[in-house]
Amino acid sequence: MHYLGLILQFVILIYLTIQVVYLLFFSVAGKVGKKKAFAKAAKNRKIRIFIPGYKEDAVIIATAKDAIRQDYPAELFEVVIIADSFTEKTLNVLRALPIKIVEVSFEKSTKGKALQKAIDATITDPVDIVVILDADNHMAPGFLNAVNNAFEAGYEAVQGHRTAKNFQTPFALLDACTEEINNHIFRRGHVAVGLPSALIGSGMAFNWSLFVNLLADIGDTSGEDKELEFRLMKLHKKIAFLDGHYVYDEKVAKTEVFSKQRSRWLAMQIEFLEKYFVEGWVMLFKGNVSFFNKVFQTYLLPRVMLVAVLVLWVAFTFFFVPSLLYYSLGLFVALAIALLMGIPAKWYNRKLLAAFLQIPVAIFSILIAALNIGKARKKFIHTPHGETDH
Repeated sequence: MHYLGLILQFVILIYLTIQVVYLLFFSVAGKVGKKKAFAKAAKNRKIRIFIPGYKEDAVIIATAKDAIRQDYPAELFEVVIIADSFTEKTLNVLRALPIKIVEVSFEKSTKGKALQKAIDATITDPVDIVVILDADNHMAPGFLNAVNNAFEAGYEAVQGHRTAKNFQTPFALLDACTEEINNHIFRRGHVAVGLPSALIGSGMAFNWSLFVNLLADIGDTSGEDKELEFRLMKLHKKIAFLDGHYVYDEKVAKTEVFSKQRSRWLAMQIEFLEKYFVEGWVMLFKGNVSFFNKVFQTYLLPRVMLVAVLVLWVAFTFFFVPSLLYYSLGLFVALAIALLMGIPAKWYNRKLLAAFLQIPVAIFSILIAALNIGKARKKFIHTPHGETDH
């Protein structure tokens, strides 16, 4: 039993070390790497914006009105709202706007199936680029021009810089911090070392023909963006990160919504770990590092959960394995540095401290989310928008 305990300690320590080193490496790369700038495009491409929404009556009208105000030639872009379970009142308001509406209904709603229906409804009128937004997303001025510039440079897939549009509660600010940390590590840091940017589900753009092919047979997965990533990696496609070209996204202000959202994300991570675990290693031996890297990310604990696990590990070593205490503390400090580097400097103020005090609540919410993974894998879990805590 003594040797079994030592082996278990060794495995845990190696697992935690690999995760921290991975995050620290890409965080440092994101700091020292140069932001990629794209030259102004010689021509404007035709763009279609898909905005799928499920029961998003609270936010969809404002999003639609914002989207049609983009400073891009009006005749070269169109907005398509994919309406799943909207009220007739909302639909009537949308019908009065210069947009297209595709009404859909499914026994099990997913964004992938909604997007497929939208493709079917518009396939006879092909465009150059399709942009995917969530129902609460607002594009910053110039975003479509930035997308067009990246495509002029030869990219066929682009991820915009999604960032928070609301900070009304400390918990919303904490959620915004996790978004920026992920931007820094999995997008800015990855691009800095020559790997593709990670996709994030919205604020992303694709070559139209490529997107139509990628989305074919997407299935019932609620992680359509991750499935698109795996398919892009198989094709050796690069994904650009439009660093500083923003798509504003509503952050979670309520702990119960946070827990539901994370249940869905954890379920997706397990789904793709199971699906691509073996193929990831096969692709690595074939030289497809980008695909393996994407599979490797399914091995990683969520950042909040990793913080909690490391705290518990440090406490364990303090009481039971003091010889590992300093190494374990070093890991915790390295993780803290990796994560803190991803938070924008202008956010460091008293409000950020209040947000950090929400970390125990976030950890508890993650644990609740983990208990609901089975439920999340069987049914669609909707994350409502337009709700705030007061």
